[in-house]
Amino acid sequence: MEKEICVSVKEAVEAKRIISQQLSPTSLTHYQGLSDLLGVKAYIKHENQQPGGSFKIRGGLNLMHHLKKAEVPGVITFSTGNHGISVGMSANYYQIPAIVVVPKGNSIEKNQLIIETGAKLVEAGNNFEEAAEYGLQLQKEKGYRFIHAANEPHLINGVATGFLEIIEALPNIDAIILPIGGGSELAAAVTVFKELKPQVAIIAVQAKESPAAYLSWQSKKIRQADNHTFAGGFATGAGCQLPLSIYQDHLTDFVLLSEKEILEGIGLAYKYTKNVAEGAGSASIMACLKLKEQLAGKTVVMQMSGANELLAVYRKGLATLS
Repeated sequence: MEKEICVSVKEAVEAKRIISQQLSPTSLTHYQGLSDLLGVKAYIKHENQQPGGSFKIRGGLNLMHHLKKAEVPGVITFSTGNHGISVGMSANYYQIPAIVVVPKGNSIEKNQLIIETGAKLVEAGNNFEEAAEYGLQLQKEKGYRFIHAANEPHLINGVATGFLEIIEALPNIDAIILPIGGGSELAAAVTVFKELKPQVAIIAVQAKESPAAYLSWQSKKIRQADNHTFAGGFATGAGCQLPLSIYQDHLTDFVLLSEKEILEGIGLAYKYTKNVAEGAGSASIMACLKLKEQLAGKTVVMQMSGANELLAVYRKGLATLS
């Protein structure tokens, strides 16, 4: 039986102890060329270098640790990519059977990455929300533990470990910029910084073509919106309640990017850091560029949250440099 848990710095510290058995701290790197471009002291937190290619493995490992202790028979989730990869990898580590439901027509490359984790891949529904509905139906049939992509305290506490690392490595941080889809990463950042470094500005970035989290933040209630961005890390049609309840009153700013600007971010990430980043993963750079006057001279951490993008999209991103 699972114990009820809250999202807190105390739980994040415990999660750090748990996941340190599998994960080392990711690099927090200063880039002078990027600093010159943006007019700030620019640091990148390289979550794109995590196993599975994104920050989500932190939350997955912490959650599976607790679900293993609760003796769940298996887990099931819905995803278009990074979350499913994280659940599959983490479940495999703890030898928990896992099913990942993806929408029909989901990226072949991302489907393959999910399959390689050892999880069973099921294609259902024409979009993220329909895949989620089928996942809930399948969960009832199997009796597996359903894992939401964001409304999970253990996931958020696990993700929060990355922000503990940032404070340890860069105590003079002035601002942090993060992408948001479901919001687990943003909620994790707020949890850590509001208690340990409340003066740090926290800035969110999302796609204009998938603005559900932005609209939810703006209205302080869950909103639905069109979901048409190419960037999987932003691709959600509705806000998520638990993350929203944590971050809604603690953001300094919220930036929306066009699809063109997201592609330009991929190009800038490669040019200045020589890293491959997905659309959402490099969006923090473009957000910082748009807030150049507001952030001038400050020490800014940009979260490079993931690297799992289609090859064709990478090519488009790199083409913006020419």
